[in-house]
Amino acid sequence: MTLAWVLPAINWSIRLWAIWAVPRRRSPNAARAWLLLILVLPVVGVALYSIFGRAYLPAKRRARQGEANAFIRKARLGAGTPNVVEVEDARRATAMLAAGLGTFPVLGGNRAELIDDYQGFIDRLVADIDAARESVDLLFYIFEPDATGRRVADAVLRAARRGASCRVLMDGMASAPGLKKLAPGLREGGVEVLTLLSPGTFRTRRDLRNHRKIAVLDGRVGYTGSQNLVEAYDYKGRGLTYEDLMVRVEGPVVRQLAAILRIDRFLETGEGLADAFLRPPEVGTVRAQALPSGPTYELENNERTFVQMLYGARERIVVTTPYFVPDRPFVDAMLAGAIRGVKVHLITPFQADQWLVRLAQESYYGELLAAGVKIHLYRPRFLHAKHISVDDDVCAIGSSNLDMRSFALNEEDMVLFYDRGVVADLARIQERYMREATLLDDPEKWKERPALRRTAQRLARLVDSVL
Repeated sequence: MTLAWVLPAINWSIRLWAIWAVPRRRSPNAARAWLLLILVLPVVGVALYSIFGRAYLPAKRRARQGEANAFIRKARLGAGTPNVVEVEDARRATAMLAAGLGTFPVLGGNRAELIDDYQGFIDRLVADIDAARESVDLLFYIFEPDATGRRVADAVLRAARRGASCRVLMDGMASAPGLKKLAPGLREGGVEVLTLLSPGTFRTRRDLRNHRKIAVLDGRVGYTGSQNLVEAYDYKGRGLTYEDLMVRVEGPVVRQLAAILRIDRFLETGEGLADAFLRPPEVGTVRAQALPSGPTYELENNERTFVQMLYGARERIVVTTPYFVPDRPFVDAMLAGAIRGVKVHLITPFQADQWLVRLAQESYYGELLAAGVKIHLYRPRFLHAKHISVDDDVCAIGSSNLDMRSFALNEEDMVLFYDRGVVADLARIQERYMREATLLDDPEKWKERPALRRTAQRLARLVDSVL
């Protein structure tokens, strides 16, 4: 009799607690998903929520992020930042928002080169490492001990033997094989290797990731984008071949990429913050601005900036992502653009590497198609690139997917380019994607998909915020 009374009491106590606690500092979509799970399965739901439900980080780590942000703000206002520039009125709101969220202003005097050749990026990176004489800094989500990863690691070791200061930062979960098999040899060769967001400690929830891809060579050359240090074929055995986009930059914006990398090191060690501020010379005319985001930032920097970009569109929006499971504001911004006559394109891979994510993604297609958004399913390879362009004068390229994991849980980085030449180069790549894609543009035809598929998509949509 007692047990029969205690179990319902526990279940209802959990439900009442969840109604109070779960919506706090959480988007409506995320709160809805967790509340649904906890209300239906209270014990199971609260157990999962305790592990995965909150993007909590220790107070010390948050304090260090605040210290780093204050340091950046102070440095950017000093005599060491003569490259700060303004952008046109149409993009000023985006630039100001990104600066307010991520602390980095728009810098002029840069040069940018887009690299959509998977092996070509590895070749260029290795060549730049081999040319480095002072420093080599790498931060990659996946640093795999396969042929590609070992080739890069060997180049870093050569740089260390030349006397360059070398640091390699790897995500503690995704790069676990690299930390096991590559890190010992790198350390023996004089390279500092640091594990980021290490699982197996109580410092953070286990599924937080540092998803960034950044390289900085001699403080003068930088890379970022979507590609990891791993072979192009699917190392998880799903039969996929990856296609990515990286951008190679020179000029003052490299300073910002270096700062993101060094701040990640500072968050782990408490050391080296002042080393982040280098002085790359002006080498071109491109205006650029780095935008970091992650759980140490309170306001989901990437999503808010992307939404601002979309609302500023007058003629064209092109969104490229392998995972499209965004929060409602981003979807509404796409719909608003299409309804007011902007040509809106979504480019995503035809192939899927996560079936539940794909089902949730497809649940958005009906309303997008009804508003006039054109959806392009890229067929040749698994398109892993992540970029957004608006009209012909602004784009964002980097590591962030368009899902709640990238918006709220992962450490990410993007670079915004306020430059017609860079946007034109990106448009040529986007147009190639579209030529090699299956086009979805008929909402009535989309409605004809099997009822079982529609049901699966709706169910997957219910948990979109925890994917």
